[in-house]
Amino acid sequence: MSNRPQAFDHRMTVLAADDAFVAAALPFLAEALDSPDEPPPVAIAAPGKLDLLRDALGADAKHVGLVPHTDWYTGSAANAVAQAAGYLAAHGGPGGRIHLLMEPVWSGRAGRSPRESAEWIRYEALANLLFAPLATTALCVYDTRTAGPALIAEARRAHPATGVYEDPVRLAAELDAVPLPPPPADATPLARADAEAVRAWSGGSGLSAADAELFALAVTEAAAALGPVTGVRLWGEAPGCVCELRSTRRVENPLAGFVPPDTGELEPGQGLWYARQVCAYVDVRDDADGSTVRLQYG
Repeated sequence: MSNRPQAFDHRMTVLAADDAFVAAALPFLAEALDSPDEPPPVAIAAPGKLDLLRDALGADAKHVGLVPHTDWYTGSAANAVAQAAGYLAAHGGPGGRIHLLMEPVWSGRAGRSPRESAEWIRYEALANLLFAPLATTALCVYDTRTAGPALIAEARRAHPATGVYEDPVRLAAELDAVPLPPPPADATPLARADAEAVRAWSGGSGLSAADAELFALAVTEAAAALGPVTGVRLWGEAPGCVCELRSTRRVENPLAGFVPPDTGELEPGQGLWYARQVCAYVDVRDDADGSTVRLQYG
C-alpha cells in the first residue's frame, strides 16, 4: 500500500533543459507506478518533451498517459479546472488518487499574455483549495526557456513546498485588487441583462450567431447568479466583446465560478461557472456597494 498522504500534493519544479525535465519526470512517474492502489499516471507536457520521456521510460511508457499540453490546456484557467475535475472523476483512483505531471502552455502561438498569465497564477493558487480533499499528486513544470522569471516567482507563491507559499485566498485577493480600467464613454447601456438584446448587440459587433448566443447565455447566467443587477454595459468588437454587470450583492467567495457543479449540470447560483467556461476572462471586483463583474468573450 502507498503511504502517500490523503490530501492534494501540489508540487513545482523549475528547469532549463530537456534532460532536466526527464530527470524530474522519471522519479515522479516511478512513484506512481510503484503504487499498486493507483491508476496510471499522466504526463501533460510539450510534445518534444513527451518524445524524450517516452524514450526514457522504455517499456514503462505503455503504463503512462502522455498528453500534449496543447490538447489539455485549450482555453481559460476555468477550462483547465473543468478538464482536471473531469479527468479525476473519470480516471482517478479512490479519493482522486493519481499522479499528474503538468506543464502549462506559456509560449508560442498559444502563448499567454500578461493578463492570461495572471489568471493562470490565480488557478494555481486556487487549485490548493479546489482539490484540497483529493489524494491527487500534481507536479507543475516551469521551463525557464518559455516561462519568464516574474511568472516563475509568482508561481512559487502558489505552491506549498517552495518556501514562499502564500494563502490562496490572499493571493487571489491580491490579483483582484488591481483596478479594472473604466468602460469606454461610448459603451452601450442596457436596462437589464436581456439575452435577446445582448445577442443582437454581439452580432452587430462581429460575433457569429453561435458565439453571440454563447455570450448572451453567459451574461444572463452570470446575472442570475449575482442577484439584483442594477447596471449593464456593453462594448468592444469581436472577438473581444465585453459586458459589465453591476450588482448590489458582493461576490466575496474567491472560488465563485471555479467550482464545477457536482452533477455536471448547472443549478441555481452556478451561472458564474458557466460564464467562466464560455468567456476568456471573468473579472470580479467587490466594493462597499456591491460588485462589478466584467465578462470578455474572446
